[in-house]
Amino acid sequence: MGYLPLQGGVGAVSGCHAMVLKTSIIMTTNRSVGEWGQVLGDTTVAAAMLDRLLHRSVVLNLDGDSYRLRDHHARSENLRKATTTPRQPLQ
Repeated sequence: MGYLPLQGGVGAVSGCHAMVLKTSIIMTTNRSVGEWGQVLGDTTVAAAMLDRLLHRSVVLNLDGDSYRLRDHHARSENLRKATTTPRQPLQ
C-alpha cells in the first residue's frame, strides 16, 4: 500500500479483510501502530484496518540499529580512519 493516501477507505478495509481471511500476511513498517492514522490520512480507516490485521496476529517489535545502518556506520568509521592521518607536532 505504501504511503499513498486512500480514496474511499471502505474499499481498502474490505480488501484488507478479504486478504486476512484467505492468506497469511507479513507486514513490515518503520511506523508505530499509533502513527497509521496520520500515514493513511484517516484515523477511522486506519483503526478498521488494524482491527482486521491484528485480530489473529503475532506482532514482533524489533528495536535497535538495522544491519544496514550498522554496516553503514562501520564503513564510515573505516573510511574516516583510512583518510585521516595523525598530525605531527610542529617543530
